[in-house]
Amino acid sequence: MKYLYLWSLSALLALTGCAMTETGGPPTANADDATKTSSVPHTPSYPSGPLSPINAASLQGNGAVTSLAVPDDLWDRIRRGFAMPDLENDLVSNQEQWYSTRPDYIQRMTARSSKYMFHIVEELERRGMPTELALLPYIESAYNPQAVSSAKAAGMWQFMPATGTYFDLKQNMFRDDRRDVLASTRAALDYLQKLYNMFGDWHLALAAYNWGEGSVGRAIARNQKQGLGGAYTDLSMPDETRNYVPKLQAVKNIIAHPERFQAELPLIENHPYFQAVTLDRDIDTAQVAEMAGVTMDELKSLNPSFNRPVIFKAGTPQVLLPWDNANVFRRNLQAHEKGQYASWTVWTVPSTMTVATAAGMVGMSENDLRAVNNIPPRMMVKGGSALMVPRSAAVKQDVSSHLADNAHIALTPEVVTRRTTVKARKGDTVARVAQRYRVTAAQVADWNDVGVKSAFKVGHQVVLYMPVRVGAAPAARGGQAARGSRSSNAKRPAVRQTATQKAPSKRSTSTTKKKR
Repeated sequence: MKYLYLWSLSALLALTGCAMTETGGPPTANADDATKTSSVPHTPSYPSGPLSPINAASLQGNGAVTSLAVPDDLWDRIRRGFAMPDLENDLVSNQEQWYSTRPDYIQRMTARSSKYMFHIVEELERRGMPTELALLPYIESAYNPQAVSSAKAAGMWQFMPATGTYFDLKQNMFRDDRRDVLASTRAALDYLQKLYNMFGDWHLALAAYNWGEGSVGRAIARNQKQGLGGAYTDLSMPDETRNYVPKLQAVKNIIAHPERFQAELPLIENHPYFQAVTLDRDIDTAQVAEMAGVTMDELKSLNPSFNRPVIFKAGTPQVLLPWDNANVFRRNLQAHEKGQYASWTVWTVPSTMTVATAAGMVGMSENDLRAVNNIPPRMMVKGGSALMVPRSAAVKQDVSSHLADNAHIALTPEVVTRRTTVKARKGDTVARVAQRYRVTAAQVADWNDVGVKSAFKVGHQVVLYMPVRVGAAPAARGGQAARGSRSSNAKRPAVRQTATQKAPSKRSTSTTKKKR
């Protein structure tokens, strides 16, 4: 019997050493690191009094020992990780009532989350954070990574542009990482950890996530000056923030006890939904979908940050695909002949030009170039802008990482001109007329089919194309037309205006002459 007692004691100590408890303390990046750096020595606790054998029933009823059984599904796993203090008040009851009377909404919302939830729970557990936070996107965006608020917050974690930039979420013409599943989740958990470390309370951290850390800090300071409490329920705050934590608490209660609210939760297996596949070259999104055997809608649902028909590996080195389809894609990628995977590339505009000119230089129609680059009418493209253009045999290299991360389009209004005529004065030359009307001598010579060094006879009708404001009223005749020109640019001499058109470009000079 003595040996049985010693064996029982050894088993109890071994199980106690394996036990994991949720402390609710400040989150750490890694549990092992936290153990190594802890300065407080662990003091073992031994049972007092006579020992007795441990049976299976007593082990199952011991709340200090974590169950070694694998969770049945992801909902069970989430429930086991709940660690925030519960909030109980009328606001929570109101939110429970709102959600419970909308079963279709809960069904759609939870079904949508099934693609992303496993990854978020994994990240929360890795960081030692409460799994209630996996429910926060329900409150922020109903788990829609394409959601955009009226304040321009985007993604399922609803990052504002400036906050996204602070947490290294790229936002450029090729992608918006605020919508990216992996990047936005990393940034959101970084932010929540930062806020918890600031306030030491998850309810205050959540309030700061919604309202701003400065606003919460000032509200606490005001209460402290008045001798009031600094807890979440003590603070004076906007209604949206006042209801923010109650909404999360209501969703938590529904997930914890769906039977109480007649809620049906879709099965979410405790298994990754997607895999990240590394890309080794630029590739069209349509080709990724085809090689992986998925629809474009499915591809976009897992990669919502993609907003172009091509993926540049320098800026987006991996793509998310459903678990089984990722393996299919890898095999097809390896079997694919070496060559060009992307039919699009980026062309840097050498100088400011019209869209028509740029389209001619890259072999596209003006309408197609405008459509693929979202260029509105009556706008020119500034030099240094990056345009999506078809990838030709002459351009085989992939887009550089600098261009993939920093490319942008800068636009400027097109220069609109009116054909005008002025009478030459005594001694007028091409150069003198050009100087008077602030154009180049080459332009004056071109418009009048004369040499740059030519002179005009007195009274000769000299043709000019003068810039006017876009959207100006059509030219009138006589003195009224001259006044209109002066109102556009008071320092210019009055001229006779006859027709409105875009300024002739170098490529269209000969054609313009023939029309005149």
